[in-house]
Amino acid sequence: MTDLPRKAAVRTARLAALPLGYAGRSAVGLGRRIGGASAEAVMSEVQQRTAEQLFRTLGELKGGAMKFGQAMSIFEAALPEEMAAPYREQLTRLQDSAPPIPTITIREILARELGPEWKTQLTSFDPVPAAAASIGQVHKGIWADASLGAGGREVAVKVQYPGAGQALRSDLRQLSRVARTLGPLVPGLDLKPLLAELIDRTEEELDYELEAEAQRTFAAAFRDDPEIVVPDVVAATPHVLITEWLDSPASLAQVIRDGSQEERDHYGRLLVRFLFSSPARTGMLHADPHPGNFRLVPNADGTPGKLGVLDYGAVARLPDGNLPRTLGALLRIASMDDYEQMVDEFRAEGFIKERIRIDGDQLRSYLGPFLEPAMVETFHFNRAWMQEQFKRINDPKGDAFGTMLRLNLPPSYLLIHRTLSGGIGVLSQLGARVPYRQILTESLPGFAD
Repeated sequence: MTDLPRKAAVRTARLAALPLGYAGRSAVGLGRRIGGASAEAVMSEVQQRTAEQLFRTLGELKGGAMKFGQAMSIFEAALPEEMAAPYREQLTRLQDSAPPIPTITIREILARELGPEWKTQLTSFDPVPAAAASIGQVHKGIWADASLGAGGREVAVKVQYPGAGQALRSDLRQLSRVARTLGPLVPGLDLKPLLAELIDRTEEELDYELEAEAQRTFAAAFRDDPEIVVPDVVAATPHVLITEWLDSPASLAQVIRDGSQEERDHYGRLLVRFLFSSPARTGMLHADPHPGNFRLVPNADGTPGKLGVLDYGAVARLPDGNLPRTLGALLRIASMDDYEQMVDEFRAEGFIKERIRIDGDQLRSYLGPFLEPAMVETFHFNRAWMQEQFKRINDPKGDAFGTMLRLNLPPSYLLIHRTLSGGIGVLSQLGARVPYRQILTESLPGFAD
C-alpha cells in the first residue's frame, strides 16, 4: 500500500479537473453562441461532453467517487438514451471490475480482525470474491456452528479494502470542493451543512460494527415476513462483517435488463413496501436503494418470490423512530392541491430559506408532477416519465427550473431524499406498476390523516 499517496493524488487531480473541464467547455460554448449557434444546441453539447468526462472519471476511480457513481446510477433512467448508454457501460465496469485484494492480504486482515485462530471458526473460505463494492469485497465461506453439525453455516464474509477509509475521506473532501463551486448556481441551497451531513453518514459506512448493529435490527424486524428476507449477522469487527449467505440467483439489475412485466410489478411493489414499512419496524431507513442491494429469492416453482435486502452501511437513524410525520402531511396537502399551505409548510421545515420567495403556483409547477405516483391508485413508473421530469426541471425557460434552484434540502432530510428519489429511479428503470398510494396510506405517518 506504499503507493496510496500517489493514487490519492491522481484521484484528486481527476476530480479537480471536472469543474475546470466544465468551465472550459462553457467558455467554448459562449464563443459558439457569439458565432451564431443556438443556446439549446450549445447547452446540449456542453452537457453531453461534461457527462462523458464525468462518466469516464468515475469509471476509473474507487472510494468516494465510486459511491457517488453508484448513487448516480439509479437516476440513469432520467437521462436521454444518447447519454445513458455510455453511462451504463461505464457503470457496469465500475461495479464489476474492482481489483480483488490479494489472498495473502485477505488472510492477514482476517487474522488481525478475528484473531489468530480464525480458521477454527471460518472453516472454509473461497479466496475468489463473490462480489466487489466501493469499500470492500465479499467472499463465500463456512462458519463453524455446533447446532448445524459438521457442515456449519454458509456465510458471506465482507472485508474492507486496506486504506479504504483514507481513500474515501480524501475523495469526499475533493468532491466537497467540487460541490462548493456549484454554490452560486443554486442560491436556495445551503451546501455546507448538507456536505457535513453526507461526510458524517459516509463515516458510518466505514464502521462494519455499526452496520452489523443495523442489520441485526432489520433481520429481527423482518424475520417472519412473508415477502422480505434480511440475512442474520454472524460476527462483526470494524473491518470485517460476516452474515448468513443469501442464496439468490440474481439482483434487481437482472429484472431491469430482461424481467417480465409480472416480475417488474412484483419486485417493484416489494421494494416500495420494504422502504416505507421498515422505519416503523426498525426506527431506521435503508438509504442505499441500489439494484445490486436487492436480491431475488424466487419460489420453488420459479415464480417471483421474496425480496432479499443487503448492505446496511447506509441507513438513516430516524430521530422519532419513524419517517417525519410532516412528510406524509405535505403529501396529503399536495393531494388537496393546496400549494399555498405547502409553501408555508416548506418554509417551516427549512425547504425554503428565509429570504427566498416562492409562491404556490411556482411550487406546484416544480413539485406537482413528481407527486403524481401518490395521487393515483396504481402508477406505472417508466423511463419516459422519468426522462420527462428530468427534461422539465432542467429547462432554463421553464418555471420548474427557477423554483428548483431556490429550494433548499435540510440536512435531516438528506438520506430520506436520497432513498425516496433513488427508489423512484429504480422503479423507473424497472418499469414497475405499483400501488404506491396504498402503500403510503398503510405506512407513511401523516399521509392518511
